[in-house]
Amino acid sequence: MFPVGPAPWPRLRVLWALWALLVVLLAPWRLWAIQETQECTWQVVLNNLESVGKNDAIDHFVDQELYTVDKVFDLLVDAPIDRDETYLGFPYYLKINYSCTGEVSPVNFHRWKIEQLQIQMEAAPFRSPAERCDAEEVCLMSWYTPMPIKNGSVVMRVDVSSNGLGPFIPNKRFHVNINGFLERGRDHELQFTVGNELFHLIPRHFVNVPSRPLWYTVDQTPVLILGGIPEEKAILLTDTNFKDFFLVELSIDSCWVGSFYCPQASFTATIYDAIATESTLFIRQNQLIYYFTGTYTTLYENNHGSERWVRVLANECIKRLCPVHFHSNGSEYVMALTAGKNEGYVHFGTITDGLVSFKLLPRDRSVCNAILVDNCSITWAVFIAGDYNLLMLVEIVGPTSSKYFQVVSYDLVSDYLVVLYTIPEFIPDARGLEFLMILGTESYTNFPMVPKGMSYNPYNNLLLIWGNFLLQSFNSENFIYLADFPKELSIKYLVNSFRGDMAIVTENEEIWYLLEGSYQVYQLFPSKAWEVYISLQVLQQSSRYAPNETMVTLFYEDNKLYQLVYLIDNQQGRLIKRLMPVEQLLMYQQISKEYVLERQGSHLTLSFSNFCPFTVMRLQELPNPQIYTRQERYRAQPPRVLEPWGFHSENSLAVYQGLVYYLLSLHSKYDKPYADPVHDPTWRWWKNKKQDQDYYFYLANNWRSTGSVHVDMTSYEKIYDLKAENELPERIFLDKGTSYSFSVFLTTRKPEVQHGPSFQVLSPVDLAVVLADPDCIEAMVKEKVLVNRNSVLFWVTLSDKRSCFDQGISGHHLMKTSMLVKVLGSSGHCFQNTNRGPRMQSNLMVPVLIGCPPGKRLAFDITYTLQYNRVQNKHYFDCVKVDPEMPCFLFRDIFYPFFLIQDLVTGDSGSFQGSYVLKVVGGGPTLDTIKEYSEEEIYRFNSPLDKTGSLIWTTENTTTTEDLAFNIMSHNSLGIEWLCLENSPCHDTIPHNIFAPEFFFKVLVSNRGVDESTYCDYQLTFLLHIHGLPLSARRAFLILLVSASLFVGLVILYIVCCLLSPYMVKVCNILRWKINSIIGLESNYTYSTPSDSRAFSHSGTVSWRSSRLNSRVVYKGAEENKAET
Repeated sequence: MFPVGPAPWPRLRVLWALWALLVVLLAPWRLWAIQETQECTWQVVLNNLESVGKNDAIDHFVDQELYTVDKVFDLLVDAPIDRDETYLGFPYYLKINYSCTGEVSPVNFHRWKIEQLQIQMEAAPFRSPAERCDAEEVCLMSWYTPMPIKNGSVVMRVDVSSNGLGPFIPNKRFHVNINGFLERGRDHELQFTVGNELFHLIPRHFVNVPSRPLWYTVDQTPVLILGGIPEEKAILLTDTNFKDFFLVELSIDSCWVGSFYCPQASFTATIYDAIATESTLFIRQNQLIYYFTGTYTTLYENNHGSERWVRVLANECIKRLCPVHFHSNGSEYVMALTAGKNEGYVHFGTITDGLVSFKLLPRDRSVCNAILVDNCSITWAVFIAGDYNLLMLVEIVGPTSSKYFQVVSYDLVSDYLVVLYTIPEFIPDARGLEFLMILGTESYTNFPMVPKGMSYNPYNNLLLIWGNFLLQSFNSENFIYLADFPKELSIKYLVNSFRGDMAIVTENEEIWYLLEGSYQVYQLFPSKAWEVYISLQVLQQSSRYAPNETMVTLFYEDNKLYQLVYLIDNQQGRLIKRLMPVEQLLMYQQISKEYVLERQGSHLTLSFSNFCPFTVMRLQELPNPQIYTRQERYRAQPPRVLEPWGFHSENSLAVYQGLVYYLLSLHSKYDKPYADPVHDPTWRWWKNKKQDQDYYFYLANNWRSTGSVHVDMTSYEKIYDLKAENELPERIFLDKGTSYSFSVFLTTRKPEVQHGPSFQVLSPVDLAVVLADPDCIEAMVKEKVLVNRNSVLFWVTLSDKRSCFDQGISGHHLMKTSMLVKVLGSSGHCFQNTNRGPRMQSNLMVPVLIGCPPGKRLAFDITYTLQYNRVQNKHYFDCVKVDPEMPCFLFRDIFYPFFLIQDLVTGDSGSFQGSYVLKVVGGGPTLDTIKEYSEEEIYRFNSPLDKTGSLIWTTENTTTTEDLAFNIMSHNSLGIEWLCLENSPCHDTIPHNIFAPEFFFKVLVSNRGVDESTYCDYQLTFLLHIHGLPLSARRAFLILLVSASLFVGLVILYIVCCLLSPYMVKVCNILRWKINSIIGLESNYTYSTPSDSRAFSHSGTVSWRSSRLNSRVVYKGAEENKAET
């Protein structure tokens, strides 16, 4: 089985470049006349909010905080928006122009969900203000779209294309990455946190300076760095893959701690090794290494950004840094090779969530001791992340001072070290062959083999050992010598595309090219083909080539090879990025080597030989790509502006920002345990607005929409039906037993006919499918010869063999492998002319990832669960306080749960038909009191083997796991009966009001180990609200006793009150009579003073009324006394 690693599910983040924008530009209302012969291209820059409309404004992706646009949305009274929601905007816009030759025309333990997300946005035309403009309506215009930020990703790609109207402008891709090494100063100006920017490129920094490799984590790194500037502690830094760049002087201490165990010959300020990862930069100066972590709030909850460069392994003598090109297990890696006291060890660095740690490997003893030699040195190291295996190129000094090299393997999990291969001492004699299998019986030359490094491609398991030779192996044990590479040269570094080809740079700056799967090595520079190409560029007066130029580095971007070159033209130096024309150089090589002069009449003509065995190669019957590429795509269009010319304003652009933000926020909120009735993230947005769609359309057509903006509900949706583009996808994901099929159509040059008893047409071309791991995947090829079309049709089916992967979480721990489709005898000979130049054919390498694909999840089907439970139990009682997001279930009813398998990429949603294990892993009487249960408690509360009276639930199903510990459920199960036995946490729950007790169960559903239909380990955790829990017998008796006592007491009190009521009335009357008497006496005393005749008269009246009242009371009292006697 494919290993899942030494640690259980560490923190994981995003895979690859997961965030892509596909910007579609509509033609403006007016296109200026442009000659069709001109070459036009797209230009993309970032603008912050204050820069919108400014023609020369260019910003860098620094700010990562969102801002509110609620004020703009408050103006949209008659619009289909949710006014209770908060609408935010992204801090940047994409400003898109197009320019033509000769003139400028208007133009990570927190887990991020692993996904590949795209949003296709239509750009909004914006009229730029101009000081002097003779045109009636517009002089300068641009297109704008929001520039979204996605949590968990800092690498973003922007693909710009037109709608096909107007001048032809090819599609173009841009890298717009977040730069976490920039910050705003007190004056709001951008400044680097790693050092100080140098604004002048000095020729001595680049002229005649050796090129150096560009090392980074593939598809993960937003900021690239390049050292090697002589006697300067400076690096080149870019966040756009060298479309633009900065020269930065680093703020490091430049110490040199030489000692007897660190044999440093001299001190230099040069940065020799530089490696960039997703969030951290590593450099080596002399024997010291430093790292700096950028500020990326979109990656981490806590800010792990560095305030200064951190020196690490300060007491070690580091002679080299080795990169690890791919992340794994939620971490990135870097390796430091030591010299001196720790010779024979590797410092293995791990970067997780921006935190850097190093450990010494091997753990118990050095490599020298393990292979039983006295003197050895590690020259290079390669980490194979999928196998947790470290390959080391070890130089060994023998007893006679002779040197030889071995490839040593070290397993990080088992701490096992073994010698895989001993490299021959001398270069083999190939005797004119292109390659030679090293078996030990071949003859050798007098040239010594001098290994310098290794390279490993995890997709096809190709290991290359390089120096003044090239050895390749697909199993790290049996090697093939590539004889085309001259033994007189020495390789300085390799540049691997990891898509089937690589470039080789030698010590004297020659560039060679190798197609993986073939054995020919082609010289690109210097060569006759390069001279022809340069001559053509001079004729076209290209500004990207000059007589005096120095290559700085060589790297791949989007499967194309690029050079970073320093040019000196007219005594002016500049650093540019340009495409390395590999296909054109290979074509020119064929033409220069294979031609014949033929006489036709009185003159000679050139006749060229074409070694390509076919004239046409087409891919057909390709399936829809999303189910295999796992790319989710949304579509967004700008709101319609009610303006005669259709130009947007800053307010309408702010509305566009808020709408795109809300669309993507719905995407992030959709990953919830309870499934919606409709499987689409945008369903909740418009579910209450659809009935008013015609009304909003009427307002817009009559220009009555408030804010002069109309929001069309159909303009914001998720796309599930992307069509194939007649080319193989960028990568293929295969689940257990799934397959991918397509066909290859080839039109041949020379048909071959075999005559005999049966007339038969033989195929003059053969198609081969090379699999990196034939034990894990298989390919089936069927052939059909089309005689009348002089063509051959091949059907290819790639299938998973259900044997090489255990279950895993969606998108995690995928096994890397690959499929190579090639036409035999055509490598390096077949090209297709396109509008972007020639494109190589016949070698199609596709990475294949085996495991649980991203974007698949298990969800609780609450809609069908409620329907089925109502039918089976003949009733349904919800809680008194109804929560539509979490309906209740009655304790005494049998509970029948149902689940959905939802594909977030294709939109498919169906009932989960597999087996699963259900466990209650937490719970509490209220949402605030929910607690997680320990492993021992989970066993007691869920296992049918429990004897402690702690079961929470039971079922009549008899199927259990292999250890009989838990019940295995399925969609056909007989349901769950709630028990809440005496020692369970839900037993004897105290009610908080007059209603029956309630309890919230935290339920975990997993198919791991019980479902063999998929590689996916579906894990769903959700809350289940149960009401009507019974009370314990003791508490029920106590409540009954208290209730009965209260009832009896009330009855007795009532009887007593009835018997004593006459006496109580009598007492009350006497008491009232006495009170009134006291009040009368006090009143008589108050008004009997002779000081005022009016007072006397008034007092007499009151006394008379009082005497009448007293007489009545006395009379009534006398009657009562008489009745008693």
